[in-house]
Formats: sequence, C-alpha cells, structure tokens
Amino acid sequence: MTKEELIAKLKIIVQPYIQDEDAFNNLSEHTDFINDLKINSANLVDVVLDVEDEFDIRIENDDMEKMISVKAAMDIVIEKLAAK
Repeated sequence: MTKEELIAKLKIIVQPYIQDEDAFNNLSEHTDFINDLKINSANLVDVVLDVEDEFDIRIENDDMEKMISVKAAMDIVIEKLAAK
C-alpha cells in the first residue's frame, strides 16, 4: 500500500469526526487529529476502532495514545500490517 493510498483510507475514516472542514480538505501526513481537525478525544477512540476494522489490525493502548496525527496513524498501521 502506498503512502497516498494509506492517507486516502485514513481520510475516509476520520471524515465523520472532523470539526474543521478546511483542515480536512488539506489533510496530509502532517495533519494533527486534535489540533487541526478538532476531533475530540472520545471521537479519537472511534477513529482508532475504525482504523482497526479497516486494516484488520489490533492497536494496543500504548499505540493508541501516540495516534494523534496522520503520520503517527500511518506509522502504526504500517508497523501492524508488517507484523501480520
């Protein structure tokens, strides 16, 4: 899976939870879920669960705490897929 494909999938996953449309339209690997997209912590848990479902992976609590940006999410997904 390419970086662009991964970002596209993450964009679909986070879309229902965003509060800042402009930041969403400019989403990149540098986008922060909380500061840029204004996703609250409760919805961030939903994002993590949706990522687990989409990629058929299990995200541990330690990784969940780090998953606050697109780049962090990408790194975790890539790491988990490689370990399968």
